[in-house]
Amino acid sequence: MQKIALPLAACLLALATTGAQAQTPWKWRDASGQLHISDTAPPAGTPAKNIISGPPNMAVVAPQLTAVVPGASAATPAAASAPAKAASTPDTALDKRKKAADQERADKEKADREAQEAKNAAIRKDNCARGKATLAGLQGGQRMARMNAKGEREVLDDAGRAEETKHAQEVVATNCGAQ
Repeated sequence: MQKIALPLAACLLALATTGAQAQTPWKWRDASGQLHISDTAPPAGTPAKNIISGPPNMAVVAPQLTAVVPGASAATPAAASAPAKAASTPDTALDKRKKAADQERADKEKADREAQEAKNAAIRKDNCARGKATLAGLQGGQRMARMNAKGEREVLDDAGRAEETKHAQEVVATNCGAQ
């Protein structure tokens, strides 16, 4: 029994110590200065200077104290802001990628718009040619016919010819005006 109890106790002790390390609590101060201790991470937006401790694999940034030294140069604040500028470098790279993506999207939209305009111009050109041909036939005095609502062919009289001429002139004016 002792042969089994000693290794069993060692295993239990090892498990207990690893469990204690896994339960390392977070310690932080909120905006009002209240100390919080929890097994969960502090809420998003908590400044790093307010986080006192965390799990061993989490790096905790200690607050930096600035001492005022009489006769110190005015360059000290600029030197303190240098790490902040270095930290903003990834944001600049991110901004560059975002601007490049926005430019690419704008170029694509412009190309799509130009392609649609070219397609519409081709349609207008075809409509213009058809309208001119119809108008020439109506003004030439030829006998013209059209299909009615029942699908029957009816020969145009003077009133029908005037109506079709007016419609053809509107088509030509609408589609041929830019040429």
